[in-house]
Amino acid sequence: MKISLQNILLLFIGVIIASCSIPKTYEVVISQGNLVDQEMMDKLEVGMTESQVKFVMGSPLISDTFYPNRWDYFTSVTQGTKTYTEQKITLYFEENKLARWEGNLILEN
Repeated sequence: MKISLQNILLLFIGVIIASCSIPKTYEVVISQGNLVDQEMMDKLEVGMTESQVKFVMGSPLISDTFYPNRWDYFTSVTQGTKTYTEQKITLYFEENKLARWEGNLILEN
């Protein structure tokens, strides 16, 4: 069987075209940080102690030694290079009691 340059070229073009239709690889959904939902936020009240807040919200993702009265809760959900959800909740304490909070998930009450 004689292999011609034309046959090799056709085979090469066929492989290139077929490779474009190969499905993407599976990309895992990765959830990182503290999962904070509206139900948890509804339980927060100004004046709660740090231990009460920790019971409701869990341990903060970030406890900064330079800002010990500030707790940060951060959640990120990504799949591949796409970020689907990002939440940041920051709680502020004064005299070991919850004074206020801010973030992109707010209290509905």
